[in-house]
Amino acid sequence: MTNSVLTQRVTLNNGYTMPRLGLGVWKTSNTDAAQSVSQAIQHGYRLIDTAKQYGNEPGVGAGIQDGLLQTGLNRKDLFVTTKVLNDDQGYDSTLRAFEASLKQLRLHYVDLYLIHWPVDGRFIDTWRALEELYRNGQIRAIGISNFDRDRLSELLDKTSITPVINQMEFNPLNQEKDIRQLMQLAGIQLEAWSPLGGGEALNNLVITKLAAKYQRSAAQIILRWDYQQGIVVIPKSTHVKRIIENSQLGDFELSDEDVAAIQALDQGKRGLWYDDFTWHNPTNPQAIAGGIETWDDTAKFLQK
Repeated sequence: MTNSVLTQRVTLNNGYTMPRLGLGVWKTSNTDAAQSVSQAIQHGYRLIDTAKQYGNEPGVGAGIQDGLLQTGLNRKDLFVTTKVLNDDQGYDSTLRAFEASLKQLRLHYVDLYLIHWPVDGRFIDTWRALEELYRNGQIRAIGISNFDRDRLSELLDKTSITPVINQMEFNPLNQEKDIRQLMQLAGIQLEAWSPLGGGEALNNLVITKLAAKYQRSAAQIILRWDYQQGIVVIPKSTHVKRIIENSQLGDFELSDEDVAAIQALDQGKRGLWYDDFTWHNPTNPQAIAGGIETWDDTAKFLQK
């Protein structure tokens, strides 16, 4: 086997393709995002995932431009994802938010635009705005993030375009088996945020034993497990060594027995879910949490 993971792509339900492995930038300052995005592109990454909520779209945009400059690649060689902020949900406000994100990212289009969280009472109108942007060619694909079965079912019932992606918190300790069944029936690709599950998953005894067995890092074991299940993954790192290491998955393969051993670790243990946000309030469906990350270095990355 060769290290071909970074060149592998999955075909989405609208026929568009996306890389199987990319870089996430949650909890990353603009300075660090610019550096890690540029380095990731220089080391073969083509999928970059951000969100307005992360507060680092300007840094990501700068990193994309530098990465393209350093490699001689073109914009079309990359797959860029961003997401609608909770505060911006609704039809007209989503259209405005999209234009603002394009400016922050220094792009003319994005490959994938996601509803970040299904804000009760608003996500249907938000989706209809995404459908318009998609039909107008400003987005190559549209999807969702953090949708459970009930909200996904409602979306499918009330709208005309099926999401290509549901980006979920997914790792060995939280495998989202229930929602995955509906997604598979609808032809929706799973994309994993927090694929490494933090310290608890990385230090799990099963994972560390497999790391020793295969002479790999714990992160590589988990990411290879994701890869063998056809899941798109976007691990975050601001360290070049780890960015490179996370992509070195193509020259080993987990046995069926070892894949099953990791699957047995599922505890349905989420780090974030609806009850953690004020917008998920059945008595006040219009309550929305803002929560844009703020960074002291944002201003220097804004376009003049």
